Amino acid sequence: MNAAPQDRRFANTLARGLSILRAFRASDDGLTHSELAARTGLPNSTVSRLTYTLSTLGFLSHAGRKDRYRLGPAAFGLGNVAAASVSFVEVGRGILQQLADDTGTLVSLAVRDGDRVMLAKTWRPVGTASIWLEPGHRIPVFGSSSGRAIIAALDEAVFRASNPEDRLVAFRAGGYDDLIAQGFTIAPAETRFSTSVNAVAVPFHADEFGEPVAFSCGALPQMLSEERMRETVGPALQKTVRALEQMTGRSPALARRG
Repeated sequence: MNAAPQDRRFANTLARGLSILRAFRASDDGLTHSELAARTGLPNSTVSRLTYTLSTLGFLSHAGRKDRYRLGPAAFGLGNVAAASVSFVEVGRGILQQLADDTGTLVSLAVRDGDRVMLAKTWRPVGTASIWLEPGHRIPVFGSSSGRAIIAALDEAVFRASNPEDRLVAFRAGGYDDLIAQGFTIAPAETRFSTSVNAVAVPFHADEFGEPVAFSCGALPQMLSEERMRETVGPALQKTVRALEQMTGRSPALARRG
């Protein structure tokens, strides 16, 4: 869990409870107390109190003493409300799936989540059995193409308020140059957080969040080479994001940067 802000207005108990809900991933078949403790960094005793409260409120379900915890009906209801409020996802569903099919890559929507970015939605190419990355998966801002696209389009004051390290400032500047020159960005090979995934990303300004998100195309390096990212997939992704902006009446993300 990210370090709590040093502000008296910050409710630590609420933050810990929400970290329990955020620990779940789409592929999980429930989580035990020890697994929740490991993912959140919270003591078992704290996890026990939080899971009891969340279960009582319907945000977690737990059938018995030895059963695993799963997201409950209240969490699903909240998720459905949140999904319905993000209109551009539904508007772009068809063209984003087509992009995944045409490029044979995993198309994903990433949102900023502290010092990481979270995959909020994915579109897999039809006929591909591989699980790849899934909604709820979190990756670092530094070293990811999605993170680079988001911070490159992020308002200057908002970015500086996070007290970024020099390497992140340089990472952002390179992303901005990429977006100006070619309309998409790729994390430099020497900075990538993983050698098992290649990805290219383009920012999109989400009015619902008041800041940019990123759409990306990613795959294993043997399926998505550096040349293919730059010559084929990157331009196709940029074209799709531009089409989505036109469909939703939104201006390019860089036009919003302060």
